[in-house]
Amino acid sequence: MDGQLIDTVAWVRIEGGRILCARPRGKDVFYIPGGKREGVETDLQTLVREIEEELTVALLPETVAHVGTYEATHAPELVVRMSCYTADYRGTLAASSEIEEMAWFSYADRALVPPVDQLLFDDLVDAGRLR
Repeated sequence: MDGQLIDTVAWVRIEGGRILCARPRGKDVFYIPGGKREGVETDLQTLVREIEEELTVALLPETVAHVGTYEATHAPELVVRMSCYTADYRGTLAASSEIEEMAWFSYADRALVPPVDQLLFDDLVDAGRLR
């Protein structure tokens, strides 16, 4: 690959056939919650840290399960890889200071998320998990 790779980890939280998405402050696009690893963090360490920072809940590491890893071109020379995991959590979901807004999206909202997130939406609807 000649371009830049952005390696991210995301939390797939589905309730009632809808997936949790978040819009960071200063951005106009919703994303699957998560983010980029810092240093030599593992996927699990990144996931737990990012979700606590963004949504103020503690993921339960023993419940984490890999859903899939997706790659999509977001711009010329820029590819985003997103490793997706489900997990149970402790606490109350709330937008942190980093997050402007949380929303529960159905498949009809697919166009509101970036290309790599759309690949996850496609798989989830095919599996009957997303309305």
